[in-house]
Amino acid sequence: MEQIIVDSVVLDPKILDHQHLQNMMELQQLAKKQMDSEDTLQPLSRDEFKYILSGNGLLLGLFDGQQLVAFRALLVPFIDGEHLGMDAGLSLEALSRVVYQELSIVHPAYRGKGLQLQMGEVLMANIDRSRFDYVCATVAPLNIPSLKDKFALGLHIVALKHKYGGKLRYVFLKNLKDENVEYSHSEDEKLIPMTDTLMQQQLLKEGYVGVGMRSLNEEWHVQYQRRV
Repeated sequence: MEQIIVDSVVLDPKILDHQHLQNMMELQQLAKKQMDSEDTLQPLSRDEFKYILSGNGLLLGLFDGQQLVAFRALLVPFIDGEHLGMDAGLSLEALSRVVYQELSIVHPAYRGKGLQLQMGEVLMANIDRSRFDYVCATVAPLNIPSLKDKFALGLHIVALKHKYGGKLRYVFLKNLKDENVEYSHSEDEKLIPMTDTLMQQQLLKEGYVGVGMRSLNEEWHVQYQRRV
């Protein structure tokens, strides 16, 4: 993997393993303390990290020298009642073909440099497409950097519901076998304030998909279109 250069600092990408577990836990805790709201970040437990590291996903880290400054996870999820593929309307048979774009953590001193997206692009390029057909993810409304990240990676909003014990989340989906999806023309586009949960949920029920976001009158709106 190629090095990433930001502000003249060279960061080395590495696939993480069990020896990096404590460093990931510490960096995650540091990032959580810097969040504006506790609902913004759904952290991974030590057991969840161990699950990924045991062959059930991939963890990519960025190092400044010996210091871990960012990491991002792909997760092969359990198939249960909380599976995001079910929220996305996939068949039971398709659930085993789903991988999650999971947690992304960046050290506060390295934020605002596009590291989250660059790590996401590396992970997307390393997905085994003979094994997986779909990528899912969740993002909290108004978590603007993570929302921009998912749209940039080609994921779209397919649901808005409560997850993780009652936390409101957008559910994102990308079909790796159908990446050239076409949506309705602009005259059918709906721009809905991100804070208007009920209207967004109604549009999603009607078959609209969230394909982007815009800032209008100092308020973030989600851009909804119908699939052709």
